Amino acid sequence: MSNTIEYKGYIGNIEFSEKDGVFYGKVQGIRSLISYEGENAKDLIKDFHLAVDDYLQLCAERGTEPEKAYKGTFNIRISPELHKNAAIYAAEHKISLNSVVETALSGFMVKA
Repeated sequence: MSNTIEYKGYIGNIEFSEKDGVFYGKVQGIRSLISYEGENAKDLIKDFHLAVDDYLQLCAERGTEPEKAYKGTFNIRISPELHKNAAIYAAEHKISLNSVVETALSGFMVKA
């Protein structure tokens, strides 16, 4: 079972409030807050699509570029020792530190 939905390249999470009896969520991977809700799965998906469409329309009206989720850059925090070891490994293998991280993450995702 997936707890995410996707529309026009945007990924949204799915939560449930037992107290309110509604499903709700927000678009992940961007700074803008795009939220949605519904009393059932069909209504949740419909409201998700409407929320994304409203966001894109608002951006068009303002003449601003919509944020792109997961554009391929992110900051990580690791121990100084691991940072040093990764940098030495990259230098010894004549590859970038980004390549080291990308290779490590790719290997992790295959195993997951």
